[in-house]
Amino acid sequence: MSGEPAKASGTGGASDGEVLSYFARQLSDLDFNQRLLDLVDDAGVPLLERVKFLILTSERIDEFFQVQVAGLKRQVVARIKTRGPSGLTPGELLGDVRASMERMVRRQEALLVDGLIPALAVEGIELSDWDTLDADDREHLHDLFDRLILPVVTPLTVDPSHPFPYISNLSLNIGVEVSDPTEQSRRFARVKVPPNVPRLLPLPGGAHFVPLEQVLVAFLHELFPGMEVGPACVFRVTRDADLALDEDAADDLLLALQEELRRRRFLPVVRLEIDSRTSSEPVERLTADLGLDAEDVCFFRGPLGLDCMWAIHALDRPELHDEPWTPMVPAAFLSAELDDNPSIFSVLDRQDVLVHHPYDSFTASVEELMDEAAVDPHVLAIKQCLYRTSGDSPVVAALVRAAERGKQVAVLVEVTARFDEEANIGWARALEEAGAHVIYGLMGLKTHAKTTLVVRQEGGHVRRYVHVGTGNYNPKTARMYEDLGVLSSRPELGADVTRFFNYITGFSQPPQYLELVTSPGGIRERVVECIEEEAKAGPEGRIVIKVNGLDDQVVIDALYRASQAGVPIDLVIRGICCLRPGVPGMSETIRVRSIVGRFLEHSRILRFGGEAGRSALFYIGSADLRRRNLDRRVEAMVPVADPEAVAQLEEILSLNLADDTQSWSLASDGTWHRIPTVAGVSAQQSLQASALDRNTPHDEVVLSRPPPDRGFPAAADRVP
Repeated sequence: MSGEPAKASGTGGASDGEVLSYFARQLSDLDFNQRLLDLVDDAGVPLLERVKFLILTSERIDEFFQVQVAGLKRQVVARIKTRGPSGLTPGELLGDVRASMERMVRRQEALLVDGLIPALAVEGIELSDWDTLDADDREHLHDLFDRLILPVVTPLTVDPSHPFPYISNLSLNIGVEVSDPTEQSRRFARVKVPPNVPRLLPLPGGAHFVPLEQVLVAFLHELFPGMEVGPACVFRVTRDADLALDEDAADDLLLALQEELRRRRFLPVVRLEIDSRTSSEPVERLTADLGLDAEDVCFFRGPLGLDCMWAIHALDRPELHDEPWTPMVPAAFLSAELDDNPSIFSVLDRQDVLVHHPYDSFTASVEELMDEAAVDPHVLAIKQCLYRTSGDSPVVAALVRAAERGKQVAVLVEVTARFDEEANIGWARALEEAGAHVIYGLMGLKTHAKTTLVVRQEGGHVRRYVHVGTGNYNPKTARMYEDLGVLSSRPELGADVTRFFNYITGFSQPPQYLELVTSPGGIRERVVECIEEEAKAGPEGRIVIKVNGLDDQVVIDALYRASQAGVPIDLVIRGICCLRPGVPGMSETIRVRSIVGRFLEHSRILRFGGEAGRSALFYIGSADLRRRNLDRRVEAMVPVADPEAVAQLEEILSLNLADDTQSWSLASDGTWHRIPTVAGVSAQQSLQASALDRNTPHDEVVLSRPPPDRGFPAAADRVP
């Protein structure tokens, strides 16, 4: 059972016809975008939801360049030629990434220009070019330009006394040659498209829009009076956005992080996007001025930066959206209304409750716990790990209220959560001002655990109430992301969560837990231990794992050994999967599938055993089976044994494995294939029906559209 996993013959990243055991993480990440584009291309998906999936793909590509491509380029510049687990050097991998990205962008472009825009026009939603407008529309936009746009635009020219201007990350710009007819001189000018003006300008008489940048180009001559204005080009740059925070040398982590955020604005450019109608001369100039190579330039036929399309997705056209979904109040909480003193605490005194968002209401469960804890005079303390939350977070508001009422409030705010650093710094300051104890994370680690502890005085003793979940304390994403959480007052779990908080807020060796499993140092070991236990059972063993990503080689190798022992293994991996399934002699009993649908599959469920009369062991938690989660993040995982909760987890996994409407399967050569619809099972629709049967609708109606500032997680799992 021990030893390295066997290599399989075939083609791939190895020499002499060998196929290495692992797919490249970056290429697997890009594959998820292709599954999103499959939904854009699916006529069975409501039209404005197809628009959503196109935007999400664009946002993921942006972040992929900022993090993954930037990282590979740094390795190439450093002349690192070591082959990674996929058998590729950084240079070879960068070449494969660029080729894959080019195919993806061309598909994205065709789906937008040749598919969505005509389909929207049929529905009376038009995205027009300036050239197609009539005189009345042009006059309307000219008036809009004079009143709204001209006062906020600042043209910048380049000459010996004005060097090439700084171009901010992901900003939209117009470049143009301007000539002085009296002096016969020419200069290059850059105009930044103002980000505080709506990107899609509406025309009178319906859902008819024109891109702001086209209006700017049409009236450039008004920005340069008396000059001859040459052909303009629209462009956008993407910069390296990875922080290089030296926590060991930082006396004040917040100040060091704020300095790094300022430095991030000036990191190198890694991509130039430019309108495909642009001639070669401005492309060559921009490439040279930005320090890029020809392969760093991406031409696009359509608007650059498709986040502008959120305005179209937000249109009030219910027939073009998914049906609204109303989250349910879990039945256990409804029973509290029959008590003399209805309270979430009285429910948890009787039983554990497993909540499944967005099918179960976040507001009526997790938020309710926070709200009651904040005002209950018997609550002594609240402790919470806060990784990401919403801009108007009711969770943070409850923590502030609790601190203001004199309760002991301790919050670990992960200020280094990528792309949410500034928001989290703001929350940390607000909590400190309210009197809460704020901890900024552990040295060298991100705290990604989703845990809350409420300590309540009940007679002559205290009782501890806990929440351990898979998703962030964010009510907006809880309506769109599929997640799980356990609410409990069991003494064993309460004692574990107390030890956990004392460890991450204090200074001690990692504690020994009764139930909780944490990383670094525990989750990988427990998962491998469970896999090896199933391997001993051989064909009578069983493993089902649902996570967002799998790239940890130790876990993958353990799964390979279990497969070689004959264990049936099903993996439901939403995004990155570096395991190669179905290879004879190595992984032939392993099947991998991915579900991509209306809700973002985000929960982590691990099931071991349960076949041939053997009891099943279930875990849920915050950690994916990725090296970053198991080594560089503080994570928490908890076993689930309550019979009702176990039955609910069994239902979730069974439906995930039966789904044949929103599922893709991974082949041994690394290609993903959409599973053909035979039975017509939709896991998400079935779980909605199950929630309706089990519970009662909450009074909040949740629309299908995501919040405007957040779509699905982008590259590197933006909202893990």
